[in-house]
Amino acid sequence: MRYNHLIKNILLAIILFSSALFGQQIKITLKVDAAETPKHILHTSESIESTGGHMTLYYPRWIPGYHDPTGPVVDMAGLFIKADGKTIPWRRDPVVMNAIHCDIPEGIKTIDVNFDFILPPEIPGPTNAAASTAKLLILEWNHVLLYPEEIRPDSINVSTEITLPDGWKYFTALRTAKKIADKIFFNPVSLTQLIDSPILTGEYARQIDITPPSGVPHFLDLVSDGPAALAMNGEKITDYKHLVTEANALFGTHHYNHYDFLCILSDNVYHQGLEHHQSSDDRMPERTYVDDNLFKDNASLLSHEFTHSWNGKFRRPLGLATGDFSSPMKGNLLWVYEGLTQYLGKVLAGRSGLFTPEEYKDDLANVAAFMEHRPSLTWRPLQDATDEAQLLYYTRSDYDSWRGSVDFYNEGELIWLEADATIRQITNNKKSIDDFCKIFHGGNNNGPQVIPYDFENVISTLNKVANYDWKDFFVKKLNSLNPHTLLGGIEKSGWKLVYKEVPNEMQSVNEEVSESINLFYSIGFMVDFDGKIEDVLTGSPAANAGLAPGMNIIAVNSRKFSKEIIHEAIKTTKTDSSSIEFIVANGDFYSIINVNYHGGEKYPYLVRDVSKPDILDSIISPLTYKREK
Repeated sequence: MRYNHLIKNILLAIILFSSALFGQQIKITLKVDAAETPKHILHTSESIESTGGHMTLYYPRWIPGYHDPTGPVVDMAGLFIKADGKTIPWRRDPVVMNAIHCDIPEGIKTIDVNFDFILPPEIPGPTNAAASTAKLLILEWNHVLLYPEEIRPDSINVSTEITLPDGWKYFTALRTAKKIADKIFFNPVSLTQLIDSPILTGEYARQIDITPPSGVPHFLDLVSDGPAALAMNGEKITDYKHLVTEANALFGTHHYNHYDFLCILSDNVYHQGLEHHQSSDDRMPERTYVDDNLFKDNASLLSHEFTHSWNGKFRRPLGLATGDFSSPMKGNLLWVYEGLTQYLGKVLAGRSGLFTPEEYKDDLANVAAFMEHRPSLTWRPLQDATDEAQLLYYTRSDYDSWRGSVDFYNEGELIWLEADATIRQITNNKKSIDDFCKIFHGGNNNGPQVIPYDFENVISTLNKVANYDWKDFFVKKLNSLNPHTLLGGIEKSGWKLVYKEVPNEMQSVNEEVSESINLFYSIGFMVDFDGKIEDVLTGSPAANAGLAPGMNIIAVNSRKFSKEIIHEAIKTTKTDSSSIEFIVANGDFYSIINVNYHGGEKYPYLVRDVSKPDILDSIISPLTYKREK
């Protein structure tokens, strides 16, 4: 059975990713004029090989890493298609809006395509990954091109050039062929590799070499809205050097020829991360590297996206390995793709020094408490969250705890921690999830490639590391409706989740950075610094009294709302038998709501269970250097 399964996956990989050996191959020349980025507009022109006849040009929609149809075709404007200087009529597909149909006269060897891409002038949501300001740009090639849908992206060879604003520097995983005046030309690559290789450019830029001894090149590429944000100190640079060596030690190999962390530091872009084979697109607040709280709040972003080079880009679930940018993706294995990456990214942050051991444990306590109190887990199993991922990325924050969202990140982290602790227990610490990674993500050091997998591949590899009923383990986790089962990894690791009256360090950091107050574990709601209730836990004292998301707290116990006043009011409930009085605005209506709660403030911590070995500290111990105490 395992032999037949292996043959099946080899055949699938050949079908998905080797069409270039047998199918039609074409060339595209792509020119992008980004000189008017400060005016929020890009100009693109393409020369596309054609054999004449009907052609469907496709605007990329399903981009690897996003897990959903994000291609912002609505921001494409001024589309003209020409052949021999004559305009070719076109029509958008009435169902698939990213498809453009046209008929090319016979004998035409190439067509010319021109359009503009409109950059959002304000911070966009995650549905539009475009990011630019007057001083910087992250150019995602899928925003500025059309390609023949009938041709596999691996079979399309693209030569690119770009014109940047005067004086701007640039960073990318692409290799520069030449520069002529203000134009930059890159070596030709496949369309697949091009879309996997964004360009980061800006006026204020700094490149930091974090290449390990005798290793392939690794760089931190920083671009910001101002020069002060680029002042990363030597200690952080050392930690990022450790990240490179620790990741390569964890996986035992790498699948890139060089690697660039493309870091945007700006308060004027949507903050997120996106993985690529040979780079990562990391967007953080402007002062992340000069403000301790901002750095702590973003400490695991780069380690998460770097982990994806192995887990997500090299090894990719079959449902996400479509081989093109038009076929819908299936997210049923995102608990591996994102969940395992969330776990390993946090572990690598701990091993490299980006997290101190205490910060790692505080962060883990926050994740565990958040999930333990998440009522959506009583009706939505983890498998359903992965199946519906393409919609859940964009749900609102109100009643998020009841509706549920992309919980496979946090749930996945806790489940893979338990898997790691289980391996260590049953092998007397001779094996760990590190051994799984070396087998599953291993091989030779080489350039980018994709090896698809399915559920059975994950289970069979785990059994090579430690013989256990892994299928039953994961099936139960994927279908459980009991949030408390997520604490198994913490408990097996020799720790317990408890609640204390003062916030842990990472909780305090998150409160200041997010400007919101997490009171889920006491009265049962989250509120921002202006008094707007962001979410309320169903069944909590707050919900039972009538508080709801979207309401604005005007006063608490007759005093004007502030973060200090709300903290003090909840703290005194432990000794005061009175209810907490809230004056709230619900749209145009005002009311008084009394909440009967007497438990004081509660915040999560991990404490040692001395009856069990401390596995957690072993998990985050560095592999390549000795941590200074």
